[in-house]
Formats: sequence, C-alpha cells, structure tokens
Amino acid sequence: MEFVDLQHAEPIEAWRANRANAWARPTSGICHGFVQANLVMLPQDDAFDFMRFAQRNPKPCPILEVTDAGDPEPKLTAPGADLRTDLPKYSVYREGALVEERSDVVDLWTDDMVAFLFGCSFSFEHLLLDAGLPIRHIDQGINGPVYLSNRECVPAGQFRGKLVVSMRPMPPDRVAEAVTITHAHPEVHGGPVHIGSPEKLGIDNVDEPDWGERVRMEPGDVPVFWACGVTPQQAAIEAKTELMITHSTGHMFVTGMRIDSE
Repeated sequence: MEFVDLQHAEPIEAWRANRANAWARPTSGICHGFVQANLVMLPQDDAFDFMRFAQRNPKPCPILEVTDAGDPEPKLTAPGADLRTDLPKYSVYREGALVEERSDVVDLWTDDMVAFLFGCSFSFEHLLLDAGLPIRHIDQGINGPVYLSNRECVPAGQFRGKLVVSMRPMPPDRVAEAVTITHAHPEVHGGPVHIGSPEKLGIDNVDEPDWGERVRMEPGDVPVFWACGVTPQQAAIEAKTELMITHSTGHMFVTGMRIDSE
C-alpha cells in the first residue's frame, strides 16, 4: 500500500503507512487537525526521574501520555497504534550516543520499557495555516530549524540540560496573531519563549541550526522561537542513559487527538 499524500489523512492511515515503510519523510503538515507528539522510550528504572523532569519543565515537555511498562500501545491518545512501528523513523541512543536510525524498534522493545509522548509544535502549525499565517519550512519542503538555547531547565535526578527551541519566521504584522493562537495550546508547547533576538537565547547564527535545516527567511521576517520537544531527549542524552529510543528529528508520532482553534 502506498500513501503519496498524508496531508488530510486520518491518523490510522499514517500508522499504516509507517508500518509499511511507505512514508519516510518529516511529518510537518500531515494529518491536518491532529496532535503530533515527540516520543521518548526509556527503561523503567529511568522513567520516574524522567517524568519528574518533564513535570518540572512543562513548556518544553507537555506530557500527553505515559504508557505502562512493556505496553507499546498509547491507549489514551491513540488506541490501536503501536509506538514500536508507527513513526517514520526512530533514533537509538546508548550511553548518550546516537548509534543508529531505523524504521521500527520491535526487536529493541522489552517488558520494562516505558514510552513518553510529549505534545509537538507541528500540531499548532495546522492552526497557523488555517489562519493564513506562513509556515516557511513547509513551503520550502524542509525539516524546520531547531536550536540548543542558553536557558537551563529545572533538573530532576540525573536529568538536566538546556532548553531546545524551534524557530518559525513570521511577518512582523502577523507575530501577535501567532502568539495568540499558540498561547491557547499549552498541550503542544503554547506560546513562544522568545521573539526577535536569537542572541538572547545564545543562538549566534539562525542559519546554522543544531537540528533540522536552515529555513529561508523573507525580507522583514521576525524569528519566533517556541519550546521544543527535543529538550527532554537532550536531557536523556546528557544523562547517558543505558538505552533511549526517540523519534528522529521531525519524524513525529501522529495521535488520535484533535487540535482545534478556540
């Protein structure tokens, strides 16, 4: 089965496409109107401190669901899905180092694994587009830029690190509208954490993102930064956990939750 266009697909179609390895691209812009999620899988021994880290840093880590140990089905947010197969691409880390990327992690899943789903800002892009605001990285067909900032997160146990942010350029006369729309959705990071001055976040050059790709800004565009779900991943990397499985950058999990304008 081939899925050429998932823009207006139902989540189950995206899950099936991923299980069939028929979709290997970033998920920005697919399944219009549904919440997308960042994924982190950890052994149960690491899960409690990791959950405390998320609770202490809700802006970059808005928890949508935490699965029972050994259960890969997100029963609350996407019943019927399988988090071992239903994402386009996974990253596998051991002792904090990326060791491989793969299309499923069935053989790595064990009975003590716990999966965390965090709201992703790809979700509110649907609302921005519906309001007529530009999403430059979608228009340019690239994986949007993400940066490691200079802001420290609140630590928990072995988990600590700096806030990671995503950036979307906005025309100056539309920035306030983007703030209003996104602020209403804390479940997917809410409003921006900073507007206009990358250097205040410790970002020397917006054309050199730490993850994703450089986005071409239009004349007059203002860089707008939102908290990013790469933050908890980065904290686990710095903690050098024995094993961590995540979505690969930009390749999110599509939940069955809808996101609607207020």
